[in-house]
Formats: sequence, structure tokens, C-alpha cells
Amino acid sequence: MSVEAGKRKARVGVVVSDAAQKTIVVRVVRRAPHPRYGKLVKYSKKYHVHDERNEARVGDRVRIEECRPQSRLKRWRLVEVLERPGLVVDVNTAQG
Repeated sequence: MSVEAGKRKARVGVVVSDAAQKTIVVRVVRRAPHPRYGKLVKYSKKYHVHDERNEARVGDRVRIEECRPQSRLKRWRLVEVLERPGLVVDVNTAQG
């Protein structure tokens, strides 16, 4: 029995490693209340993600989706790159 594409879990996170071929590591941060004190606390988790075209780079915000196991650790695949950290260029000092 397969899961339809619309029912798969999806997460948004930041790429922390792209050293391996066709694999990226994505850190997903979520905020949840502390079990006893109720204060919002940040919890993070790292996912190994299949990146078929090697398009994601360290620092990119990406959307990932659950899929069948690709390897021992990879159970997610890259859907899209949402943001790339751009270079900030000062127009007043830029030459060229």
C-alpha cells in the first residue's frame, strides 16, 4: 500500500552539509512548548536527503519530502530550493 504524494510528510530546513554526492544534510528547527514549564523551546533534527541533481548548497533553505528508503540513512528527497543566500554587493564601491 503506497502513500499518495499529497499525504507525505514535508519539512523546510537549511542545508548544513553537501559534501557527499547526491546527498545533503538538512537541519530542521521546530518550536514546541517545554513539557513542564511551557516556554517555547527550539528543537532541531538533521535529515539525510537525496539530491539527485546536486543543486542544493550549504546555507540554502530547502523543502524536503518523505520517500521510500534510498539508503541506510536517506528517507527524504529534495523537492525544491526555496532561498539561496545571495552575495551582498555595495553599489557605491562595486567596480566594473
